Amino acid sequence: MLYPEPIERLIERLSKLPGIGKKSATRLAFFLLNARQTYVTELSRSIAEVKEKVRLCGTCFNITDIDPCPICRDERRSRDTLCVVEEPSHLMVIESAFPGVYRYHILHGVINPIEGIGPDEIRIPEMRERIAREGIKELIIATNPTIEGNTTAHYIVEMVREFQVSITRIASGIPIGGDIVYIDPLTIKSALDNRRSLKEGS
Repeated sequence: MLYPEPIERLIERLSKLPGIGKKSATRLAFFLLNARQTYVTELSRSIAEVKEKVRLCGTCFNITDIDPCPICRDERRSRDTLCVVEEPSHLMVIESAFPGVYRYHILHGVINPIEGIGPDEIRIPEMRERIAREGIKELIIATNPTIEGNTTAHYIVEMVREFQVSITRIASGIPIGGDIVYIDPLTIKSALDNRRSLKEGS
C-alpha cells in the first residue's frame, strides 16, 4: 500500500467517477487532504444533499428538487407542444437557445438492442400517456442524429400514429461556421436531405 489506508480508499472512490483515472483521483485526493476543513465539509454536505433531495420530475422526468419541476409549472410555456430529448443535459442546451418556450419529455436514453435497451427501458410509455392526457398537438423529436437516436425517433413516430399529433424532427447537418471541406460524408448527406428553399426566409 503506497499511501495511508484512508487516502487509498478515497483514491479508489474518486477513480470510479467518469473521466477520472488513477492519477487524477490521486491529485484530487491530495487536494482534498490539503483543503480547508470548511470546504471539505461543504463538499460532503453538497454531495449528500444531491442524493437526498434531487429526483426526477414526475411529469417530464427532468432532474429537480421540487415536483413538478419549474419548467412543468411554468404556465407561459406552450401547452400543446412537447420537445422530446434523450437526457436532462440536452434539455439544458435547447433551453439555452429557446428559454421559456417549450415543455419537455426526457427519455433517459435511446433504444439500443445491442445493449438490451428497449422502448420500455426508456420513458416512451410515459410519453404516450402525456400526449393523451395533455392533448399534445406537436411532438418535436430532438434525439441525437445517431443510429440509436434515429431508431428511437422512428419508433416514436410509430407509437404515436394513433394520436392527432404533428411530428417534427430537429434538422442536422453542417454547423454554422463549419467548413464543408472538413465535414464527414454522413453529415453532408444529412445536410442535403434536410435542405430547404431560401424563399422560406432565413
